Amino acid sequence: MAQPQALQAGHQLLTQLGRQLPGLKCSSSTCQAGTLGLGTSGLRLAAAAAASASSRALTTGTSSGRQNRSAIRRLKAFLRDYKQLSKFRLSSLVALTASAGFAAGSGDSIDYAKLAWTSLGTLGAAAAANTLNQLYEVANDARMARTCNRPLPAGRLGSRQALLFAALCGVGGLWTLAEHTNPLTTGLGAANIVLYAGIYTPLKQLSIYNTWVGAVVGAIPPLMGWAAAAGELEPGAWLLAAALFSWQLPHFLALAWMCQDDYARGGFRMLPKFDPTGRRTAAVALRHCAFLLPLGAAAAALHVTSPWFAGEAALLAGAMGAGAIAFRANPTAASARKLFRGSLLYLPLLLAALAVHRQPNRHAVTWQDVRREAGAAAAGAAALLPEPLQPGRLWQQLQQMQPGLHWPQLRPVEQRYGLVLEQLQGIKCPSRAYGDSVDEQGSCSGSGAELLAEAAAVAAAAGEEPGDDAADAGQ
Repeated sequence: MAQPQALQAGHQLLTQLGRQLPGLKCSSSTCQAGTLGLGTSGLRLAAAAAASASSRALTTGTSSGRQNRSAIRRLKAFLRDYKQLSKFRLSSLVALTASAGFAAGSGDSIDYAKLAWTSLGTLGAAAAANTLNQLYEVANDARMARTCNRPLPAGRLGSRQALLFAALCGVGGLWTLAEHTNPLTTGLGAANIVLYAGIYTPLKQLSIYNTWVGAVVGAIPPLMGWAAAAGELEPGAWLLAAALFSWQLPHFLALAWMCQDDYARGGFRMLPKFDPTGRRTAAVALRHCAFLLPLGAAAAALHVTSPWFAGEAALLAGAMGAGAIAFRANPTAASARKLFRGSLLYLPLLLAALAVHRQPNRHAVTWQDVRREAGAAAAGAAALLPEPLQPGRLWQQLQQMQPGLHWPQLRPVEQRYGLVLEQLQGIKCPSRAYGDSVDEQGSCSGSGAELLAEAAAVAAAAGEEPGDDAADAGQ
């Protein structure tokens, strides 16, 4: 801006000089004799020429400034499009979780140069996977309000440009991992690209189980970081992976509930699409928040962190769990948004606490140690249970039961502890969200219908009306 202003001032000065020249008189005889060869008219012509030159310079400078600003804007837009194509913030979060795994798997000191290369390679692999994801979902993204302005559906970038960018990021990221880490880390990075772009992405349009596959994708980067630091995958690495896996379920299900109409327009099969009340979506989120509660104590037991981390991790999980409880009590967009924001705070705080309380990796904890400690913990927990609920006695009672009937041996337990046996008959693996038992109209099919029929038959045999509990037997 300073250059055009200076040219403007010079132009004005020369114009004024040209206007004043006719009234000027020279007292010098040399001047009067014309030895300078420049009369008044010549000075006027010179001033006019100078003014014209300054005007042209001013116009040229202004035009050049505009061109420069336009070029800068185009460059920023170009970089912004590729940043969106790579989902840079998400890819950076992936790299952050890999760096946390690297720090946890390191010994007395952290090799920060190797950490930087590991994070850079992970960032490249994540950017490649995210770009391939958007290449596959161009038509879907164009129908969704939250994604229609992405570079590909908006037409700002073409598929060839995106494919070339994905190839450069993927090859560059994996080469970086291969050059500066080890084959195990590189293999995990390549597997994650295939899992995300080749399995998770198409599965989003086929089954609600895409959410659980996506959680596996998010659990792999900490393994990559640990493998890069330690050269192997030890029990502590899998503990970090479990934390990332369970964190993603409440995080993403809250987002899926808030954006359920948008996901439906895009053709994606998410759990909220088949759960109009939101009860099951919130139950899955709450379940995985509960899974996070003991992970801090487990990290301390495996000597990944100091005991301080156990309490801090439990407090963080409890705070996010409180949001999940509120979401379960009142499944609305507002309660889902609170859970989502809580999950955004949980992860960086957990990783910061892990970095503060990490213990040097001595490679002293084996899987045999884990089995022994887990067995002792299970035995101690079982000893705290009332006698009718202790595993050994309960298993003996379960073996004596007749299918489809009430179990007299457990009636006192049911009355005392409020167990609902109809629900026990239909219990499934916690991560199965019954999606394949429900079609798009919300009706039941296959094993889901059989479970509901069985629950109704049991309720009828007991002389009870099948209410909400029976309807949820297939959950």
